[in-house]
Amino acid sequence: MSAVAMTPSPSTPPRLRGLYGITPEDRALPLLLQQVEAALAGGMRVLQYRSKSTDAKRRAEEAQALCRLCHAHGARLIINDDVALALRIGADGAHLGRDDGDLSAARSALGPQRLLGASCYNELALAQRALAAGADHVAFGAAYASRTKPNASHAALTLYQSARASLQAPIIAIGGITPDNAAPLVAAGVDALALVSGLFDGADIRLAAESISSLYSIT
Repeated sequence: MSAVAMTPSPSTPPRLRGLYGITPEDRALPLLLQQVEAALAGGMRVLQYRSKSTDAKRRAEEAQALCRLCHAHGARLIINDDVALALRIGADGAHLGRDDGDLSAARSALGPQRLLGASCYNELALAQRALAAGADHVAFGAAYASRTKPNASHAALTLYQSARASLQAPIIAIGGITPDNAAPLVAAGVDALALVSGLFDGADIRLAAESISSLYSIT
């Protein structure tokens, strides 16, 4: 199945806000699409496709299918660690970690209309450099102990507060977040909450998405 470029969804808001889902690694595509659709129905507005598979064809097929689904719901798809794939399938942007490529080059490739996120772990200075290099939003974590990345550095609540006070860009929190522990991060000024297992491993994905989304509808 060949990938066909699609234009980014024009109906989504300019600033990231609310539930930011991240795809789990261990789902077959039919189940993944079903679960993502449930999250979208619950209010998820952004999804990051994250896959460490070395099968380029599989990655392209999954990313394209997710892109179509997200755009059908007026949501955005961001590709993790692969600017070329983001451009190929018409995703809404890309996300890079510290060792995943040059942010300036990524911004040049993506152009001004697509999103570019950067993982900044627990380093405010790294976020400032990332924004200067072309990122338009930054992610800090792990906010809590994370099953997905158990050895991740810890980003204290005070870091999010400091980031909100000093950065003009959207701030994403990631790591161990669930509907039960999300509220303090929202109160600290976090624009979006990134969930993997806290969203996709629960018994009711739509309810979990609604719980996170409701934290933003009342702020």
